[in-house]
Amino acid sequence: MTAIVSPSSINGILPAPSSKSSMQRACAAALLNVGTTHIFNPGVSNDDKAALNIIKLLGARITYGENEIVIDSKGFNSKSIIDNNEISCGESGLSIRMFTPIVALSSSCITISGTGSLITRPMSFFDEILPKLHVEIESNNGRLPIMITGPLQPMSITIDGSLSSQFLTGLLFALGEAATEIVTVLVNDLKSKPYIDLTLNVMKKFGYNIINENYEQFVIHPKTSNNRNISYTVEGDWSSASFLLVAGAIAGNVKINGLDKNSTQADKAILNALKDCGAIIKIDEESIEIIKDDLNAFNFDATDCPDLFPPLAALAAYCKGTTIIKGTHRLAAKESDRAITLQEIFGKMGIKIMLENDEMLITGGAVNTAEVSSHHDHRIAMAAAVAALAAEGTIEISNADAINKSYPQFFNDLQKLGATVDLIQP
Repeated sequence: MTAIVSPSSINGILPAPSSKSSMQRACAAALLNVGTTHIFNPGVSNDDKAALNIIKLLGARITYGENEIVIDSKGFNSKSIIDNNEISCGESGLSIRMFTPIVALSSSCITISGTGSLITRPMSFFDEILPKLHVEIESNNGRLPIMITGPLQPMSITIDGSLSSQFLTGLLFALGEAATEIVTVLVNDLKSKPYIDLTLNVMKKFGYNIINENYEQFVIHPKTSNNRNISYTVEGDWSSASFLLVAGAIAGNVKINGLDKNSTQADKAILNALKDCGAIIKIDEESIEIIKDDLNAFNFDATDCPDLFPPLAALAAYCKGTTIIKGTHRLAAKESDRAITLQEIFGKMGIKIMLENDEMLITGGAVNTAEVSSHHDHRIAMAAAVAALAAEGTIEISNADAINKSYPQFFNDLQKLGATVDLIQP
């Protein structure tokens, strides 16, 4: 699909999309829960569908209702059997990193695969760590497909947390489920700490007892009960909403309902960037409103929230001066090498982006008409679309259907705000 986005003045109110980070974690917890889980406000993205498909393959029974999904499960353990002994995680980085340790609870030999860019993303973490937990593993030189044979043994372990917190999320679920006595996970240089807060909040809701000692050690106690009927409501997604909030700052007035101001989601930090650049922000109990104003360059550390780089690039393009965003080393192992991709597509729009050491320097100015590619990266497609809203002319985005990975209704929501968006199917 190609999206052609024209300069537009936008105004309106939208509900926040469902958080795929919250949704996928709830799916994992529901699989491990012996009982019935009601998930309200469920996500509809491709990543959410991948997580649901995985737990279905692992034995969960799923019933779809209106704004609700009911998951019945008998749990997942060493005796669990998987049809065809293979699961696919689609293109979901969280799913592959979270469900691989969970799948390792089974004594069966299981192949874990994926599609698209996930095939090329590094997974060598598992080659290093899973054998220490008595799991046999065979990978494609640290990439997919991965073949594992458990069952994973609950043992204290030390890991490197510098690449992604998602690996730790998977270990916490697996060790929390398997532990019969206290075990600990020591973590060096953990990144994206707020996402671990989200993991721990979900796990606590499902009866796990894990003590976080300054993000350096996690003490895992055995579960006290594994037979529960649980209701869980998926949060509004700060990651997807960040594009809408930035759109308001550069092209009009946008109000988003359903975002938790007390959320542990890392991308809530978008509000700090919007405040620092001079956008008008109004917050009440129900909504967050962003109003266009003169914008100035800002400094921002995105090390713990690297998914904000794309919307921040769009924001910085309209800020007077040079914006500095730190943490580019977190961008290489995404759906594309996002630092290079952002430099390329914004360069085509006439915006200069320089990469120096661990920083991205973006000099604001006129955004020109251009033809760009999403590079099959959902956040790149959305960043280009948002940047187009106040451009000198149209921005044509090829492979724009990449948005389905996280926010399928994105272009429809832009249209609801008054943006002119033409979608051309192949």
